[in-house]
Amino acid sequence: MEQSDGGPTGSATPADASGTAGPVRLTAWVRGRVQGVGFRWWTRSRALELGLVGWAANLDDGRVEVVAEGSRAACEALLDLLAEQPPRDPPSGASRSWYRRPGRVTGVTHRWSAPRGATSFTER
Repeated sequence: MEQSDGGPTGSATPADASGTAGPVRLTAWVRGRVQGVGFRWWTRSRALELGLVGWAANLDDGRVEVVAEGSRAACEALLDLLAEQPPRDPPSGASRSWYRRPGRVTGVTHRWSAPRGATSFTER
């Protein structure tokens, strides 16, 4: 995974008044064969399973932009799913999430920022 200009991957997340980490915004740009193959639908499904809000949108240059807001842990889990090379077959007894991701990802660039108040996860 590549890191963009949003600071180091392990950068601190601002804490709220209770001292726990607040929500974050992940913006990821996914390269490869990711348009016209169900990739945005798959991304939306994974994001909803993780309790995230935001969107996945095709870009004119062939990439998909994924914007997700929620807990840092959930955003990191989505980022891992976007970047991983999934197994050919799901593990025995695995949830549907483990089924092969559509398309072929060749790289993911991302950055972290403050959330802007998305309310659902959509395909754009």
